[in-house]
Amino acid sequence: MNREGRQGVGVPHCTDEAGEPTPGDPAEGKRHLGMELLEGKMRETSGSQSVSTKLQRIAELARQAPKMAMTTLSHHIDEEFLKEAYRRTRKDGAVGVDGQTAQEYEANLDENLSSLKERFKSGSYKAPPVRRVYIPKAGNSKKLRPIGIPSLEDKVLQRAVSMVLETVYEQDFLDCSYGFRPKRSAHDALATLWSGLMGIKGGWVIEMDIKGCFDNISHSHLRSFLDQRVRDGVIRRTIDKWLKAGVLEDGEVWHPTLGTPQGGVVSPVLMNVFLHEVLDKWFEEVVKPRMKGKALMIRYADDAVLAFEMESDARRVMEVLPKRFLKYGLELHEEKTRLIDFRRPGPTDQRLTRTVQAGRASFDFLGFCHHWGKSRKGYQVIKRKTAKERLRRAIVSINEWCRRNRHIPAKDQWSMLVRKLRGHYGYYGITGNIRALSQFHRAVTKAWQKWLNRRSQRKDMPWERFIRMLERYKLPTPKVVHSIYGCAAKP
Repeated sequence: MNREGRQGVGVPHCTDEAGEPTPGDPAEGKRHLGMELLEGKMRETSGSQSVSTKLQRIAELARQAPKMAMTTLSHHIDEEFLKEAYRRTRKDGAVGVDGQTAQEYEANLDENLSSLKERFKSGSYKAPPVRRVYIPKAGNSKKLRPIGIPSLEDKVLQRAVSMVLETVYEQDFLDCSYGFRPKRSAHDALATLWSGLMGIKGGWVIEMDIKGCFDNISHSHLRSFLDQRVRDGVIRRTIDKWLKAGVLEDGEVWHPTLGTPQGGVVSPVLMNVFLHEVLDKWFEEVVKPRMKGKALMIRYADDAVLAFEMESDARRVMEVLPKRFLKYGLELHEEKTRLIDFRRPGPTDQRLTRTVQAGRASFDFLGFCHHWGKSRKGYQVIKRKTAKERLRRAIVSINEWCRRNRHIPAKDQWSMLVRKLRGHYGYYGITGNIRALSQFHRAVTKAWQKWLNRRSQRKDMPWERFIRMLERYKLPTPKVVHSIYGCAAKP
């Protein structure tokens, strides 16, 4: 809904022949306004449907010719397509090197998108460098993490190209990959991994970590992979411009020779294309047929877990895995890539104790520690709990937020803490993880009381008074949102 529509809801009016507002029947004004809003919504829906139809045509062609390199794709990216890409682009992010905000760009949206289309099609579009800034790492305010901030217009064009590439490659990507793909979430990956591991009774697991995957992707190999499926000259030329755009840092522009565009919308798609060829196809077409037992792999973006029924298979793959990545210019982290004996413990096996104490029979994936434990009926099952580092970071982050916002009204603090707790439960609220959820809930409660009590030199929020306040401002209690039994509660 546009800004004018929102402002007009409270004061309905009509206009005379000269266009000046005059008092009128409120019901008639509401009907008139409703028609305007409906027409605006219909125009937006019509545009979205048109773009959806184009994407369906691309998908159908890619599905019918899985071995064909597509040479005519850029003609689908017209002004209507760019407008849909703009709608899908986040508007509240930091500005890029040109300093242009979404409000400024939207003031002349049609003209700007028309100009962008012409420059894109003619090849005169110049990809601006990415502005690099440093932010504290989550849970550690001393260490900084670099992030790239593209300009808004660059984000829009990257979104449009990503929509086309994603549609083509969704017909090729395998079921083992989940990250940055439509209708595939981290919890889908976790559920598939859980059922697969239970099917082979745990087996032998390779926990894999790639060193700086986004920053070290080889441009030459990426181009060769794209050649197999997308050879549209306009799109490929634009992708090359993004790869060479450079990074602006401390007033100087430098041009990396490796990696995908810093902070770019198109980067996840390019990374998926790269790992699809390097890892996914290789594992499914080359590795699995040579295994003596069952094998499975789950990849979410650049994080992957490989599981094998037999130890000999796992050790063979563990030996060749670094060579496979090195062939394409990537390295595996030696300390974080490890082979784990994750077989289901027997009745007298002491590995359950080691799981808790040393983590030798457990592994982390997508923020969860996977380990063996006993169900309520006494059976050995794979359980998931919040990874220690993720839980620590979440607690440190909430404590820091309470410290920085302790002077705002308690009601406003409560409203934000409710959102944070529900967001945490929405991801970590998984079957068997109620203890870690309760630990986080207690930490949030203590942090809130601690910093409310330090709003001034006088201690004005002792625990007894805080408990009475909680009766009015209740914090959400832990809930299992993602159940392995198919019955999920709402956060």
